[in-house]
Parts: sequence; structure tokens; C-alpha cells
Amino acid sequence: MTETAKGTHFSEVGRIAVTVADQDRALEFYVGTLGFEKRADIPFGDGHRWIEVAPAGGHAGIALVLPQEGGQAPGYATGIILTSEDIDADHAALRSRGVDTDPEVQRWGAPVPPMFSFRDGDGNVLMVVGNE
Repeated sequence: MTETAKGTHFSEVGRIAVTVADQDRALEFYVGTLGFEKRADIPFGDGHRWIEVAPAGGHAGIALVLPQEGGQAPGYATGIILTSEDIDADHAALRSRGVDTDPEVQRWGAPVPPMFSFRDGDGNVLMVVGNE
């Protein structure tokens, strides 16, 4: 790993935490409905679990975490943007599985890629952007 100009050794965004109310339900949604792979489901501490999922072959993961006291509650705009190789097919597939998606793919014209948002079972918002 090389040192950055500012003296840190950061190399990538490795994972993003998404707050969920029920880790088992969230795991089923991200793996069963979205088709992500489960990378970790490890107990730690006093009854806690570290659960991490990601698109197959993707680099960054999503950690499905329970809210900490006074912390972020579920149901927020995560800022996560997923890339799709076929945005229309993915939009249709998610809608057919009952996922709460935007009614249609938004197309603003170049240079803005096509996009839509969806919500997980806790109301957390994720965006999908076409790689077109």
C-alpha cells in the first residue's frame, strides 16, 4: 500500500454500513431478493453480529448493522449507488419481486446516466445507475 499525499494509507471504500431493524430480514432481502452474496455473518461481542453483503464480484460491501443507541435509525437515504449493466431489466425484475422502486427509470439525457431508486424492507433508499 502506498502513502497518499496527505499521509494516510487509505486505498478504497471497503464497505458502507446500512442500519436495519432486523438483520435476518435484511439479509434475506439483500441476498434473496437482490441476489447479493453474503460475505460475512459473524457473531461478536455481547450478542452482536457482523453481516456483510455485496454484489457478486463487487469490491465494496454493505454491512447490515443494528442501530446504536442515539444513532442512525433505519429508513434513510443511504447514498449508495449501484451500477447496472441493464437498468431496464433490473428495474423490471425488482418490481416483479415486489420491491418498492420508483415507478420508472429516469432518463435525463447525456451526460446523466439513466437511474432509479428503490427501498429495502426498512425504507433505506438505494439508487441504481445504468452503465450505458
